[in-house]
Amino acid sequence: MSTTLERPTRPSLLARLENPKAVIGLVLLMWLPLTLYVMAPRLLGSLHDVVLLPAIPATLLLYTLAVRAFRGSTVAVIGLSLVFFWLLMAVSAPYLPLIDPNRPIAPFTPPLTEARDHFFWLGTDMRGRDLLSRAIWGCQRVLVWGVTATTVAYVIGTTFGLVAGYFAGWWDEVISFASNVLLSFPVMVLFIVILTYLGPSGLNIIVAVTVASAPAIMRIVRGLTLDIKTRDYVFAAQTRGEHPIYVMLIELLPNVRGPIIVDACLRLGYTTVAITTLTFLGLGLQPPDPDWGLMIREAARSAMLWQFSYMLLVPALAVSSLILGFNLMADGLRELSLRD
Repeated sequence: MSTTLERPTRPSLLARLENPKAVIGLVLLMWLPLTLYVMAPRLLGSLHDVVLLPAIPATLLLYTLAVRAFRGSTVAVIGLSLVFFWLLMAVSAPYLPLIDPNRPIAPFTPPLTEARDHFFWLGTDMRGRDLLSRAIWGCQRVLVWGVTATTVAYVIGTTFGLVAGYFAGWWDEVISFASNVLLSFPVMVLFIVILTYLGPSGLNIIVAVTVASAPAIMRIVRGLTLDIKTRDYVFAAQTRGEHPIYVMLIELLPNVRGPIIVDACLRLGYTTVAITTLTFLGLGLQPPDPDWGLMIREAARSAMLWQFSYMLLVPALAVSSLILGFNLMADGLRELSLRD
């Protein structure tokens, strides 16, 4: 009687990459080079032309993993596809066969037209710059500054929310009072006041978004913490004599991350709208680098004529597609959480 020894099957590459540590590594491999490329290009020196190369396969792998994880929701997959399309454009822009986004060639050239030995798929603006190139390059600044500002707001808002909800007492009263004061101001008014005082720049946008968004995030996290801190596993950690920081980070934070992630997707859309609006008003990201808000601002007058409306439609549709992607991701995540 013969027996056959079966070799254990090795997990596929995608299955191994679904490990949280691998996902975090891919996110950092995609996001850190893009952030440095946009925020601190001078620090890269000779690496400036190649720094984004590893980010391209990392972005594609992250998209594949995200689709596998959220394939139970068609809405979430559509949202992921829209967001990752612009992420892929952002990391691959330097390597695409695009015209220099700041190079004037043929002003007022309509879409699908050839002029001066160049074919313009989306036309050119009043200065003769290729709109396709400017739309693709412009997504870099919107994504980097928008996601960075939202991340900073969540770090600060979550920290204060955990402290207020866990310690309660005078901690809760002081933090809640400060948050209510900031929430009493209309968000756009608060943005304009901060940026008028500090001046228009990417870093000041982070400050403005943090001041305006952190209080609302704090209230969400505080409410969740007040509910979860009465659970048995929290009492068990306190009985073991764990430090409050350990309890907040290990016991409380992982159990409030679901609603926070859904809210973050929605807030990323709000932040994108805010940055575009502030740039349109002259208080956001500044030229000469292309940006969707700047494109809308520059095209506002010319687009009043129907034949030049494409100058406004191109950046407006780009902004709308990214915001729609974030909103669909939030709806899909909420749908999946309700099933669980």
